[in-house]
Parts: sequence; structure tokens; C-alpha cells
Amino acid sequence: MGIKVAKFGGTSLADAEQFRKVRAIVAADPARRYIVPSAPGKRHPRDQKITDLLYLCHAHVQQEVPFDDVFSIVAERFLGIVHDLGLALDLRPYLDEIKERIARGASADYTASRGEYLNALILAELLGYEFVDAAEVIFFRPDGTLDRERTWRALAERLAAVPRAVIPGFYGALPGGAIKTFPRGGSDISGAIVARGIGAELYENWTDVSGFLMADPRIVPNPKPIELITYRELRELAYMGASVLHEEAIFPVREAGIPIRIKNTNAPEDPGTLIVRDAPPVTPNGTITGIAGRKDFTVIALEKALMNAEIGFGRKLLSVLEANGISFEHMPSGIDTISLVIADAQLNHKLDKVLEEIRQQCRPDSLEVHPNMALIATVGRGMAYTPGIAGKLFGALGREGINVRMIDQGSSEINIIVGVDSQDFERAVRAIYHAFVG
Repeated sequence: MGIKVAKFGGTSLADAEQFRKVRAIVAADPARRYIVPSAPGKRHPRDQKITDLLYLCHAHVQQEVPFDDVFSIVAERFLGIVHDLGLALDLRPYLDEIKERIARGASADYTASRGEYLNALILAELLGYEFVDAAEVIFFRPDGTLDRERTWRALAERLAAVPRAVIPGFYGALPGGAIKTFPRGGSDISGAIVARGIGAELYENWTDVSGFLMADPRIVPNPKPIELITYRELRELAYMGASVLHEEAIFPVREAGIPIRIKNTNAPEDPGTLIVRDAPPVTPNGTITGIAGRKDFTVIALEKALMNAEIGFGRKLLSVLEANGISFEHMPSGIDTISLVIADAQLNHKLDKVLEEIRQQCRPDSLEVHPNMALIATVGRGMAYTPGIAGKLFGALGREGINVRMIDQGSSEINIIVGVDSQDFERAVRAIYHAFVG
């Protein structure tokens, strides 16, 4: 039997009742041998995440403001979970040590990581699994990047002698032992690292949704679930705003060919979504995998006669963006035209300066700005093999009277990206979805 690594998110471990669900899930499959927990999340919309409270404790200390009241909320939350589960575990010594270290000026990374640390202690006690501190097996280089080789080696050696363990998510250790955290949502990354390190058969990511949906349910009512998706398709959809799994969590398992299954702690019988490295193209019947998009883009459109004959024109244009610390999303071009599609957050009050520098460097015949654009990606591994996909997509938009302001298709041909006015975004997503799904 292969080994499964199961990561449980903050909502999956928000209170004692959720812990019991996790225990039942782990007990249902003996292959779930290594468990990676997040810190407790929100129990209800007005609740607070433990990680946010811990960051607040650190901020109070930095500002020389008492943090006792905030830390007491954290302590009571964990002690309440232990009490409600009827465990004999005494967390008070751990809480006292953590509070003392925060008071002495512990780093923000150390402070924030203690939510996962304490939750892992509780879950290990509940499951009867061994607790393995992430600082013993996940290592960073001095520059803050993951030390992959050392981490893979440490995980393989440490866990070879531990048949079942709970490893806290979200953090590891720098050289010298100082705690270093991943970006927020980093327990997804921790789970993938553990799966890669021990050569797992499957990485399960348990959350509060039953996998990916073909479209945003806030835009399309009751969209169909995605049962199977490749890493490439996931990257395209995640980049365009579809968010269930932390983006960086893909890479440790992708390179090892380990599939990921997204599952719902509150509905464990749902099949979820399986993410795989490769999958055969879907039957060429016009189906797609999913639709995702984002608003708030600006298009800078240039026109210059004989642009194509001017050596270095593209370099000069892009050097203006580089000099201003701006990255672009897309760059559609024609024989005498070129457009830059840039997220508004990247421009951040730099637009006038950028336009002036483009005029000076590139001497365009015309330079126009088109704000308020949204991008929509239609993604599917079978799109390159299916005649009529583009026609169906643009026909759907045309019937809704939606003007397409930009078209871009990647060289992989697994996606088509269109730009529309932001005010047409939701209508466009619904039109595309219903054209392919009905």
C-alpha cells in the first residue's frame, strides 16, 4: 500500500468538532500516515484566525503595547479544543514558553508559526501519532529559499523510523535554527514538501470545498466540479484568479509526479478534484476544463509605421517597464502595433511617467490608454485538438453583445485569453460557461 500525506486547512481544524472529523478521515484510510495541519481558522464569519492573532501579538510587542489580552484569546482557543476533545495533553507549559519568547522579542515568523505548532501537538495526541517538528525536517537557505536537497534528505531519514507522524505546516528552519515561515497559506506548501520528501503515492489537501469548480460560483450559479485537471491547466486557472490550493504547493509534487487530490473535510464522500502531471486530451467534443478571470487591467496601445523593421523596438519598450519596476501580463502585437496589458496594481500611479518615457524612447505615431479591462481565460487540455473552440467562444460573446478588446492564445494551446470591459466581465464568464456546459 502506498503512503498518503494529508494536509488539513484552518477551517478543517477550527474547533473540537472539526478535529473529530479529521480523526475519522485519517482512521478511514491506513495509508494516511503523515498529517500536516494548519493553525485553527475561523469558526464563523466574525471569528478571528489564530495566525492573525499571533501576528497581532508580535505587532503589540514591537510597538511596546501589552499583548496579554490578545494572547489570552489564543491560549483559551487551544485550551478549549483540548478540553472539548477530552485529551490529557497539558498545553500550558508550551503556551507559557511561547508567550515568554514573544515578550522577549521573538521574530514575526516564530510567533506566527506557533499556531501550526500547537495544533500539531493536539492532533498528534488525538490520533496517537508521533509529533515531528517541521523545524527538524524542513530547511531554508540564508536567503530564505527552500534548501531542497537538505529537506528531502532530512524528511526521508527522519520519517523512515516514524511510521505515522503529524508535522506542523507553514514553517521550517533557517541555518542556525531560527524559524522561517512560508507565505500565507504556506501549509499547502509544507504538505507538498512532505509528500515529495517521503515519495508519497498521493498528496491529499483537505479544505472546506469539494475541489475546483469550472467557474466562480459567485458568477455562475452551481458550476460543475472539475474531477481531473493537469498541473498545467491548474497553473493557468490559478494565475487568472481561481484559488483553492496555494500556487507554490504545486511545484514540489509536480516534479516528482505525485498527484494531488483536493477534498472537503465536511463532505469526505465527495470525490474532489484530482490534479495530475499528465492526462490524455479529452475527447474532441468541444469540452473545456474551466474558466477564470480577473478585473483591473490597463492596456497601453502603441502604433508606429514600420515598427517591425526597427531593430530593438521591443527591447526599448520593455526597458521602460523594467526601469519602473513594472511587469506586464500580455503583449499582443501586429505589423505596426503593439499593446501592453498591465495590472492596475503594477502601475500604481506610475502611468503618466511610463507614457512619457515611452514617447521619449520609442517615438510612437500614436499612444493610447484603455483602462477598465478584465481578462478571462478559458482553459482545457483538449482545446488544441478540438475544431471550433474559438468559434464557439467568440460566438457566445457576440450573442451577448460583448466587445472583445484583446485575444491571446498561449503556444501550448491549452487556453484562450480574451480581454473585455470590466463592466462586461461577469456576463462574459457566464456566456462562455453556458456555451460549453449548457
